[in-house]
Amino acid sequence: MSRNTAEAEAGMKGITFPAWHGEHYVTLAELLVRLGSFGLDLQWRVEFDEIVDPRCVEMERRSADGGMDTLTLLSLTAPFLQLIDAEALGFAGDGVMVALTEVDSSQWDVRAVDERVLSELRRHYPGATDL
Repeated sequence: MSRNTAEAEAGMKGITFPAWHGEHYVTLAELLVRLGSFGLDLQWRVEFDEIVDPRCVEMERRSADGGMDTLTLLSLTAPFLQLIDAEALGFAGDGVMVALTEVDSSQWDVRAVDERVLSELRRHYPGATDL
């Protein structure tokens, strides 16, 4: 998978945290909800190293067609979808505003242009550390 995160990292800060909190897996849908109003108006493109569910195929198709809005992405990832090596990039215009990278079903790396997004995630995931 080609990672577009490198171009987005300029001006972005990031955190990383375990994808598993005890028996609870933090899903992409959960992260989208945690973004709150910040993520609501973004257009999303998602890439996968490993297709684990038919919904992944639909997300890739929509990503190739210019992306999807947050509510569409949320509908494709809920109620539960565990990913393996995936990246969701949230765009406003041509600029990447947030990058959600799931690494081997074990951790999430989150980069955002708005520090408030990272602060909110730190509050919900106390094991988060800076990237």
